Amino acid sequence: MPSAAERRLFSASPMKRSSGSCGSRPSSAALIRRFGSKPSSVNSPRSTTTTIPYLNPNPNPSSVLFSFFCFWRDIDVDVDVDEEESQYNLDATGRGPYVFKLHGQNCHMIGSLLPTQGSRPRFAQLYIYDTENEVLNRIGAISSSRSYDEFDITIVNELKSMLDECNCLAKSFRMARDRFVAEEHQDLKLRLLRKRGTDGRRYNLPTSSEVAALIVGDIEKNTVERDIVVETQTGLLQRIHELHPSYLPMQYPLLFPYGEDGYRDDIQIRGSESFSSKKRRRVTMREYFAFRIQDRAGEAATILSSKRLFQQFVVDAYTMIESEILSYIRSHQKNLRVELYKGLSEAFLRGETSASSLGKRTILPFSFTGGARYMIQNYQDAMAICKWAGYPDLFITFTCNPKWPEMTKFITDRGLKPEDRPDIMCRIFKIKLDQLIRDLKKKQYFGKVKAVVYTIEFQKRGLPHAHILLFLNAEDKYPTGDDIDKIISAEIPNKHKHPVLHDAVQNFMIHGPCGISHKNSPCMKDGKCSKYFPKRFNSGTVIDDDGYPIYKRRDDGSTVEKNGILLDNRFVVPYNPLLLIKYQAHINVEWCNQSRSIKYLFKYVNKGHDRVTAAFYQSTSESEHLQDEIKMYYDCRYVSPCEAVWRIFGFDINYREPPVERLSFHLQNEQTVVFDDDEPIDSIVGRTGNNQTMFLAWMDANKDFEEARNLTYGEFPTKFVWKKDLRSWRPRKRGFSIGRLYYIPPGSGELHYMRILLNFCKCPKSYEDIRTVNGILYPSYKDACYALGLLDDDKEPEFIWDTIWHHLADDILHKQRTLLQHDTLQLKDDELKNLTLAEIDKLLRSNGKSLAEFPPMPLPNEDLLFGARNKLLQDELCYDRNSMTREHKTLMSSLTDEQKGVYETIISAVSKNKGGVFFLYGYGGTGKTFIWRTLSAAIRSKGQIVLNVASSGIASLLLPGGRTAHSRFGIPLAITEESTCNIKQGSDLAELLIHTKLIIWDEAPMAHRFCFEALDRTLRDILRFSNPSSCEQPFGGKVVVFGGDFRQILPVIPKGTRQDIIFATINSSYLWSFVKVLTLTKNMRLETGSSNYNLEEMREFSKWILSVGGGDAGEENDGEEIIEIPDEFLIKESINPIASIVDST
Repeated sequence: MPSAAERRLFSASPMKRSSGSCGSRPSSAALIRRFGSKPSSVNSPRSTTTTIPYLNPNPNPSSVLFSFFCFWRDIDVDVDVDEEESQYNLDATGRGPYVFKLHGQNCHMIGSLLPTQGSRPRFAQLYIYDTENEVLNRIGAISSSRSYDEFDITIVNELKSMLDECNCLAKSFRMARDRFVAEEHQDLKLRLLRKRGTDGRRYNLPTSSEVAALIVGDIEKNTVERDIVVETQTGLLQRIHELHPSYLPMQYPLLFPYGEDGYRDDIQIRGSESFSSKKRRRVTMREYFAFRIQDRAGEAATILSSKRLFQQFVVDAYTMIESEILSYIRSHQKNLRVELYKGLSEAFLRGETSASSLGKRTILPFSFTGGARYMIQNYQDAMAICKWAGYPDLFITFTCNPKWPEMTKFITDRGLKPEDRPDIMCRIFKIKLDQLIRDLKKKQYFGKVKAVVYTIEFQKRGLPHAHILLFLNAEDKYPTGDDIDKIISAEIPNKHKHPVLHDAVQNFMIHGPCGISHKNSPCMKDGKCSKYFPKRFNSGTVIDDDGYPIYKRRDDGSTVEKNGILLDNRFVVPYNPLLLIKYQAHINVEWCNQSRSIKYLFKYVNKGHDRVTAAFYQSTSESEHLQDEIKMYYDCRYVSPCEAVWRIFGFDINYREPPVERLSFHLQNEQTVVFDDDEPIDSIVGRTGNNQTMFLAWMDANKDFEEARNLTYGEFPTKFVWKKDLRSWRPRKRGFSIGRLYYIPPGSGELHYMRILLNFCKCPKSYEDIRTVNGILYPSYKDACYALGLLDDDKEPEFIWDTIWHHLADDILHKQRTLLQHDTLQLKDDELKNLTLAEIDKLLRSNGKSLAEFPPMPLPNEDLLFGARNKLLQDELCYDRNSMTREHKTLMSSLTDEQKGVYETIISAVSKNKGGVFFLYGYGGTGKTFIWRTLSAAIRSKGQIVLNVASSGIASLLLPGGRTAHSRFGIPLAITEESTCNIKQGSDLAELLIHTKLIIWDEAPMAHRFCFEALDRTLRDILRFSNPSSCEQPFGGKVVVFGGDFRQILPVIPKGTRQDIIFATINSSYLWSFVKVLTLTKNMRLETGSSNYNLEEMREFSKWILSVGGGDAGEENDGEEIIEIPDEFLIKESINPIASIVDST
């Protein structure tokens, strides 16, 4: 029974006994009914107007024995648990229940009708090949590490008979078997049809003729897209597209025992015939799966009752949904471009008609959940709330409890375990999370709430948990240790006074056991607890110098027993007693009202998906002498069943209140316009929305509404709402939003200064009004910022120029005297300034910039810049061809046979002009730089262009005409998976790349793989006019040679783990499959020496260093090993160590 004190806790905030209250315990049916009444959250948005056929009952359990194709992924079912999840379902070893998790890309692959010679039949081949022994073949196909006795042959026989009788897909493969029996040697193919003649809203049970067709001989040319054509006998696999109706029934034949169609992209929404052209008419894949995983009377619960297979099904379903979205973006990406409105207008006036030569590609939008841009925008939104509401006061972590009474009753009635129904677990957690947010806001457990931000995560064992930031009103702060003690406790309560609270703390808020008493705990890293438990005893709560609280943990003898070990107050995770008693789950409450912790908290709340390292094997179809299986590391986020269900139901991953309105702005006629490649320029320019952006509508609203004239742009959403369909601002009738202007870096020039002014300017009705200060119209936004005193501390370029121009002009007079052969030439100051500015402008143009981008710097006379319109191209074509020919001849005579082979391979690819990607792999001293010099001389001697770049500035200095890759290609410093280089069609740099014959990139292993992928995307786009097939070729068909040594420095990932670094390397990129690796093994530095003894000593040392770099030194290891340095390589102790080092060199 609860104590009187605990009853007072409840009475302070009574819970209603209804299915809507988190404190109540509604029946499972009531729970499902309540949540099912919100179709926008669980079912499809138009579930009331959508009909999808129910599934027929399946009398048998599911099994992988009858799958038609392989599920190409890596599964992890044995991982350590997260701290919050360690409170639930752990055994003594720190392991939890089975959880299916997916790593890497999800691909369903199908092989040929018959196995290759000497191979066992697998998957679909089992329906055709050696069917007299089919049962044993099926068991043998999956029992390589398991005993035959584990399988009941009777059940396998019954399942086989059931599928033969009911499943139309099984019948199709049996038809192929019968044809092979009748005519043994014919060339037979099975074509699985994608298109159906029946209506997907009413019929999902196809006939054999609808799903497959047998074809003898060559396949016809007009094969329907995405039909699956299964060949007679090959060693290859082909991927099954997720939009194929047979995608699901072939992977899960016993979940779809009749071969029912899975998702079809032609399922119409009921009544869609009357929809307007702008309305969607078809059911999305997410809506289809949200429909499929509901409990319904009258429908077989085969999928929902399949336990572990249900986990696989929902993970598979979500990856299908995400794959479809990414496929759509990828397939439409090549058709979408972005350009400034002014640039399009000018092109139209020049008479250009095609828009495909303008602008640059757009990549993964920030609306894609989980993308890099999505996370950045959410982080900036959270910071906007922080700017408005102040620092957050409380950081709350709320974790799902799979033993909640609602969950327990539901699964007990059905003979399941919590992990068998991740859908119910997520729905219960969502209900309780919503109630928690309502309690915090309305019942004001901690005071009046000003703002709330939370994000949902799924880590390790997959249980959902929310990270919540709570902002309180100024009068409800907790500034001192005594104030914090009123709401947060980190002690074990008295068992006799507070029995319910004591049990809750013992069950949910005790960390560990870990440390010496339990060294195998999941939190243990390098022999220490990664969460820094046990904490120190402390008589009272204090706030340390870094702004973090040290909670009260008295040494009062209170203990609880966990896994047979007594733990005291030092192991208690901070909690709030009221929330803990009410929600009966792990709820960690932390005080966080300090500026030093704010950035960490917000980045933690929006840190994105966790990543893990997964190992898998990739088969190749190369000739037999090549390695057949390649073990590599592949790093990506992993998907658990709870995350899959959460996303299928469409629940929020991020939540903010109040909402944030993202405010775009632009310079006059420089609004961005997105358009299709094949769209005529005149129709783009004439599009209505181009002339009525959110920013322009704001200035119009300032003319129409009196209330608007007292608001800045950032304050505008508090009183007005943006009507996207009307393209205008309207006064708010209720609520408010926080405005956030998009971030613009200082290097953006005038747009950056405009953003500064918009934070202060009220009621502008035109661009001129923004530049007007105290009645004076300034020529630029920068000048207006100066007038307002916003840039007083800046060191301006024109000031620096006026101060030091005469130093920069020191050699200008000498150059002019030499050029004009006039030893007594004198120039006036204005002339010297003009020539100096012209020289600076040339240097800037060589780096893709110009003086015009740095106003108000003076500009040189236009006559001095004549002929330098593409300085980048001129710089690369100005080499002396005769000098290059002589250098090439000298270098060629010094090449070794190994180096000549590399040289000839690359030069041959350049000569054929068909592209190619190479990686020259060699350790230090093998002559990579010598190869680069030889290749550069060879190409430049013909008047052609080779671009030498390196990943670091120092390495680029060793290359002839070398530059860093970032400066040469405009690679973003903050690189992401979707980045492209900052190169526009028609620019000087684009023209240079079009004329380039060879790109050499030295020290490539040092650069992040995203850099190479950004260059690849950019070149494919830029080169498509000169090379129509560039979109299908790596790097647009250019010959690109990378060089380096993976034993040396890999990409630097701040605070990155080993798997983070592996994920960032070039051989983890999709481009690596196109790379041909060339090797250099002969150390040229060992060819000369003072004596044979010294040479041999150097060779031994070089050999040992290579063994260390290759991981071969010491014992067999997984990358971490203590290596003993041989005595012969050491300088022994001496009286003067420095002198000993000098003497030994």
